Amino acid sequence: MSASESVGPQALPALQQQVEQIVAEAKRQGATACEVAVSLEQGLSTSVRQREVETVEFNRDQGFGITLYVGHRKGSASTSASGADAIRETVAAALAIAKHTSEDESSGLADAALMAKEQPDFDLFHPWNISPEEAIERALICEAAAFDADSRIKNADGTTLNVHQGCRVYGNSHGFIGGYASTRHSLSCVMIAEKDGQMQRDYWYDVNRQGELLMDAKLIGKKAAERAASRLGARPVPTCEVPVLFSAELAGGLFGSFLGAISGGNLYRKSSFLEGAIGQRLFPEWMTIDERPHLMRAMGSSAFDGDGLATYAKPFVENGDLVSYILSTYSGRKLGLPSTANAGGVHNLFVSHGTEDQAALIRRMGRGLLVTELMGSGLNMVTGDYSRGAAGFWVENGEIQFPVQEVTIAGNMKDMFKQIVAVGSDLEMRSNIRTGSVLIEKMMVAGS
Repeated sequence: MSASESVGPQALPALQQQVEQIVAEAKRQGATACEVAVSLEQGLSTSVRQREVETVEFNRDQGFGITLYVGHRKGSASTSASGADAIRETVAAALAIAKHTSEDESSGLADAALMAKEQPDFDLFHPWNISPEEAIERALICEAAAFDADSRIKNADGTTLNVHQGCRVYGNSHGFIGGYASTRHSLSCVMIAEKDGQMQRDYWYDVNRQGELLMDAKLIGKKAAERAASRLGARPVPTCEVPVLFSAELAGGLFGSFLGAISGGNLYRKSSFLEGAIGQRLFPEWMTIDERPHLMRAMGSSAFDGDGLATYAKPFVENGDLVSYILSTYSGRKLGLPSTANAGGVHNLFVSHGTEDQAALIRRMGRGLLVTELMGSGLNMVTGDYSRGAAGFWVENGEIQFPVQEVTIAGNMKDMFKQIVAVGSDLEMRSNIRTGSVLIEKMMVAGS
């Protein structure tokens, strides 16, 4: 990508200097404390459709957001502008907001003694020097492979290659400043299959810090085509209660919902079905769910959280028991608990898994539904009731029989967690949540 040298580790000193200027200006205008996040990003996006170039976009964005405190009153403001005037005006805007907000005893920076002392390099920055012409060619090769893979592929819904690199610096009035540069590159392909008047759409993609390590473009296109074609002839099934197997790329959503239920914001608002669940057995005894924030080149690695606290490896679930919530400084204070250094979320979540791949789990399931697509957002976070539109494949005698569509799967999250029979070895590596396919003993499948 052109101009790759302009957004990288060499940009960090200037961003750190900007943070210092913003903090100084906030103090000058009367803030008792403040925290600032500054970012600089650029990227290239190319998309093709039906063997024609659809878009080529180059973007470059910068800006900062500030949260400042006047005692226990809080105000926030952000801007995409830079320079002394922008800093002065944005700080003034945040200050004006703070003076009109109610006092909140939980507001304020984390304890200065808890700020991250070390900032190791996790090798997150790998610029990809690919030209727009090369990016277009790779996207066209991907789409062409999809068309060639199956004669039932009649249409394309877009193949996109994205190249992204950026820098982020966080600092606060304790004197803490931390920053890092990172890259994220992806290639995705969406295809449409058609037969006997029915059309089915599906996709495949890959994401990596290193563009050169992305899955081969032809293989991504072929996989997208195979997935779309395999869904032709899909139909509903009669309503039943059967085992359900979530494919690995969807299983992360189950654990994402779990993370939401144990996050401080939902807990202190009393809007979580897992309020007060610390120490309870939520999952099978063999199951562990833990965070590993210091992995090299992983998508979620970070040395510090959104409050500047040092991140650290820890379990949330150990031997099936819930052993930790997910807390920022603010939500921890609301609950009377220390922060778990998770302001901004979890960094690299790992779900324990067995040795069986998805095919082995299908055989173990015997009869039931393999879910490969979910629609809608059907989780009641207060009760844990779960209901989603779904599509996938019906399984009999441990083998896929036919594609399924227009069904709804339903259960309660607490029951679903306890009834996890196995987690597959087919780990989803493209996400911040690493899990394999998840087999649940039984759920209600509502169909025809």
